[in-house]
Amino acid sequence: MTVESAPDRAALRSWLPGYLALAAIWGSSFLFIKIGVRELHPVHLTLYRVGAGAATLLILLAVLRDRLPREPRVWAHLVVTGGIGVALPFTLFGYGGERVESMLSGIWNATTPLVVLPMAVLVFRTERLTAARGVGLGLGFLGVLVVLGVWQGAGGAHFVGQLMCFGAAACYGVAIPYQKKFVAGRSYSGLALSAAQLLMALALLTVVTPFVAGAPPLPTALSGSVLASMVALGALGTGLAFLIHFRNIRVAGASTAATVTYVIPVFAVLAGALVLDERLTWHQPAGAVVVLLGVAVAQGLIGPRRRPRDTTLPAATTGTSTSAGEASTPAAGAPAAVGQERLAAHATSRSAGQVLTTRSAGTPQRAARSQPNRCQSS
Repeated sequence: MTVESAPDRAALRSWLPGYLALAAIWGSSFLFIKIGVRELHPVHLTLYRVGAGAATLLILLAVLRDRLPREPRVWAHLVVTGGIGVALPFTLFGYGGERVESMLSGIWNATTPLVVLPMAVLVFRTERLTAARGVGLGLGFLGVLVVLGVWQGAGGAHFVGQLMCFGAAACYGVAIPYQKKFVAGRSYSGLALSAAQLLMALALLTVVTPFVAGAPPLPTALSGSVLASMVALGALGTGLAFLIHFRNIRVAGASTAATVTYVIPVFAVLAGALVLDERLTWHQPAGAVVVLLGVAVAQGLIGPRRRPRDTTLPAATTGTSTSAGEASTPAAGAPAAVGQERLAAHATSRSAGQVLTTRSAGTPQRAARSQPNRCQSS
């Protein structure tokens, strides 16, 4: 027992710090949004945030000697995902942050897989609806009703703010299967697709912002706490988080790295309670537990497991799909074999990384959506 447990503890120490750091970064994003909207219009906050994130990823592209996509068709699809998967949900979380607690925004972010699944099944037809997924979906939406506290009646700024946060999660739920259908399978790295998606979102925001919110204030007119929040949301939540996430995939495996989705709401609640002294009513964390239970059932983490099909795939096949809402991650074997951090950032599957940047609002899950090889957990 002692001989076997020692390697296990060593393996845990190798990936757990990065795993928790990533959950903390993405979970605290809602805290930074709450601070940012104190002085900034939600659209202005999104503009600055996306700009900082795009600059960070472009620097990483230069350092890693990677390059942006060159196909016009890819850029056309990234206009859609940049709008639906970045600009719109970031802004909705900003509007929601004006009305609800940051910890509640983090809880709503966890509902994204509940939208991914029906969109993937009914609209994009990239997944099949099984009994387990149906049960998980039903449990998840029951949890949504509990979080909302529908028995108390609808209406009021707080209720509207919750709907805005759920709308943001729904945007991710549309963008993820769209990316899986139209962008996945390309030869570009996740870093390149993430940077390009942010650039498209930045272009859209640059056009729309003056009409919606007017000219943004100069950074020199903002307080230090708001400036720090913008930097944290953009540079930390996308740039550093990107590298940490793919290191987690390389060290711990894709399936283990994907479970960060379940830890993010915990850090969102802790950050809101400790920093902003926020409080929740009993039904909100209770509903969050039901939501996460439904997501786990829909993804096959709880309940009877399907026997894997005995098929042999070519070595180059790393973009096969699994259930909607799971982690979109690369084959972990390639970067582990190389053992270099630079190549780890490129080890994303052709369907991964493009979702990552949309999860810095909570995101996460942005690279954690349509896992190519679910059996990769280590």
